Amino acid sequence: MADRWHNFWHGEIGEWILSKGLRITLLVLGALLAARFITWMVGKITKRLEEGFQTGDALVRSEASKHRQAVASVISWVSLVLLGVVVAVKITNILNVPVGSLVAPAAVLGAALGFGAQKLVQDLLSGFFIITEKQYGFGDLVQLSMVGAPTEALGTVEEVTLRVTKLRTPDGEVYTVPNGNIVRSLNLSKDWARAVVDIPVPTSADLNLVNDVLHQVCETAMDDTPLRDLLLDKPALMGVESIELDTVNLRMVARTLPGKQFEVGRRLRAQVVRALGRAGIVTVGGASPTIGAIDPPAAVSDSEEETQGSVRTR
Repeated sequence: MADRWHNFWHGEIGEWILSKGLRITLLVLGALLAARFITWMVGKITKRLEEGFQTGDALVRSEASKHRQAVASVISWVSLVLLGVVVAVKITNILNVPVGSLVAPAAVLGAALGFGAQKLVQDLLSGFFIITEKQYGFGDLVQLSMVGAPTEALGTVEEVTLRVTKLRTPDGEVYTVPNGNIVRSLNLSKDWARAVVDIPVPTSADLNLVNDVLHQVCETAMDDTPLRDLLLDKPALMGVESIELDTVNLRMVARTLPGKQFEVGRRLRAQVVRALGRAGIVTVGGASPTIGAIDPPAAVSDSEEETQGSVRTR
């Protein structure tokens, strides 16, 4: 047995294991440790950003924090890919694979993969520009229009990589959208947002009284502590927005923290209904003004301030 064991390790197979096999094993183990270290570092960075937001006084994430978290995710993905490529090249060199003889098959394989990888390259390039242009980041509320999709995807960004964007909808579902499929992105939480509330009242109502009541709501809105924390300035009454056969629609707008326009709209609606009820004025059919559809900033009239991520009510 001793002679056999000695002959095995001094034979062709044993020498290969002790030389090339050992080097390949150490290389793979080193790559696995490096991959774990990269993942651990990115996790620490992400956790620190998350703790900084949760322990701070800010109600929403800063644009810099959202962008850093997206960049950290991309750096992790790119680092792991580069690490895999380097390890594959090193193993090829250790095994003395004749790279020159693989040029012709590689050219044919590359041409075949090129047609199939067009979509992948498109996704990667789109993801690169999404991140570098800071179109949206982790935690943003966005609405994405996609090629071939009958409806738009609306949700909170949970992950942004070079290839895909993952959105969490209000119902808890997760969209995984290839970046190359995105033809338009609407960021509803970029820097600031606007809550827009349309208030329908009967044409028989005294508009002077209605205006006085709504102006009073605008003045006292900042007295509500939860609402004051979400508003950037006092709400403003824009006046009559439209006139229909039996109703007059008045519009109230308010600048809010990014992504908080829906909550502000609900609180303003409750205050408007209470104030009109105390004044003996009811909305058409007894219905309260509601918060609903999302309009792009271009839908806002020129007399209003510029907005990003506006919210319109019906």
